[in-house]
Amino acid sequence: MEPKDLQHVFDSAFAGMRQAREAFAPQLAPREVGTITSIATGIAKVSGLPGVGFEEVLRFAEDLYGIAFNVDEDEIGVVLLGDYWQLHAGDEVERRGHVMDVPVGDGLIGRIVNPLGRPLDGKGPVVSGARLPIERKAPHIMDRAPVTVPLQTGIKVIDALIPIGRGQRELIVGDRQTGKTTIALDTILNQYDQNVLCVYCAIGQRASGVAKVVATLREQGAMDYTIVVVTEGNDPPGLAYIAPYAATSIAEHFMEQGRDVLVVYDDLTHHARAYRELSLLLRRPPGREAFPGDIFYIHARLLERATHLRPELGGGSLTALPIIETEAQDISSYIPTNLISITDGQIYLSPSLFELGVLPAVDVGKSVSRVGGKAQGAAYRAVAGDLKLAYAQFEELETFARFGARLDENTRKIIEHGRRIRACLKQPQFAPVSVAAQIAVLLALTAQLFDPVALDRMTDAEQAVREAAADIPAEVCARFDSAEQLSGEDRATVIRIARNALAPFQPRPESESRREAPAAAKAESKAALREKP
Repeated sequence: MEPKDLQHVFDSAFAGMRQAREAFAPQLAPREVGTITSIATGIAKVSGLPGVGFEEVLRFAEDLYGIAFNVDEDEIGVVLLGDYWQLHAGDEVERRGHVMDVPVGDGLIGRIVNPLGRPLDGKGPVVSGARLPIERKAPHIMDRAPVTVPLQTGIKVIDALIPIGRGQRELIVGDRQTGKTTIALDTILNQYDQNVLCVYCAIGQRASGVAKVVATLREQGAMDYTIVVVTEGNDPPGLAYIAPYAATSIAEHFMEQGRDVLVVYDDLTHHARAYRELSLLLRRPPGREAFPGDIFYIHARLLERATHLRPELGGGSLTALPIIETEAQDISSYIPTNLISITDGQIYLSPSLFELGVLPAVDVGKSVSRVGGKAQGAAYRAVAGDLKLAYAQFEELETFARFGARLDENTRKIIEHGRRIRACLKQPQFAPVSVAAQIAVLLALTAQLFDPVALDRMTDAEQAVREAAADIPAEVCARFDSAEQLSGEDRATVIRIARNALAPFQPRPESESRREAPAAAKAESKAALREKP
């Protein structure tokens, strides 16, 4: 390159730098900075920030964040949202000027994130077009619509006897290891063709348990419409506290777009314990069982956000399935009774039924849906209306029958019919049943077609009816999902198909067996004579 050309390059470069320097106008940006006065497990005390607001985000060293929780005159109690081992008294703390928020949008579908929106699945950063505060007001009463559309779980005992509607809050309650998470997972798996988006929120769970849940969702193809929000047992209590609120904000974004969303909180026992730990560390006065006085409020303001919006607002819905763990089957303890009074019903899982192999171990007597038949199709109401009463009568009579009392013929029939109901309501995990198959089985039960079948053959008989449901005409299946009542002709069609499927399982008449017995004896005697030398 010639020296003249090189000089020209330098001149143009310096001219550009001169213009940039002259155009630069320094701006002063105020920063409010305080200092840490003390550090404890999961919390920090901060001074020097007189203008900070409740639940405002504060930034510590090493990109660690916290939430202002106790706003006192002299100092602030901060809940830390990450590993705090590198923090020390005297370190700087900066105000961020906004409350805690979380990224939302379609980019989260199929991802596993923590409550801060940071990815945990190794698939790169989360792409989101907006952020929402984790704490939001619940929709006003006048913005809500009645719950009328069913949320099919694919679990026969729930869809038939304890129906859940889109926009409902149904509590899953029971002792540990009774199948609570399995019911929630089955419900998520059944939404693969229901156009329902799912959010699974794991609160303080073991890492191995969360990995197993995620592996199940991936194997069944459910991650295509599911978002997983995770806090593990070794995470700080602050993350466990904000986890359900963050998951609800993610779900609300889709609800406000007019979509139906299901959110599972697994489980709120860990959430309540994390909040108790934070409150005691922050010197808040303890109440019953050392829980703070506002423990009811933190769950009420969470679950009130689940609703069904009016058509003018998009008609979206947010269905909540909170899970709670009891100890020694005590559903009258503090946290379970709080949540039972907040929600629209509960599904109680009995350890006694679980030990007997009745799976899912749903105790129909202690379970209730306060929306009830309003969240069922007309076809379901027609076939499942008397089933719960018949099953409850059977359970009462079965208790007395254990004492060896003599039973009249009518009582014996009720007990035998109830045993068939129980056998039909059994269901393996991760095997949701379609609407047509459920209605075929329930109609066969109400028509007492299963009563002649031996109990040891009930599993095969029920499976035969479910497979035969594929032969139900398409126009009849269309009425199952609509608000139309089943006509007598429709019922007769389904019962005829079920009866044909159960024909191989019916006992033969006594006259035939009597005729066959002498013939078999003669054949045996002839064979014996031939064998003699």
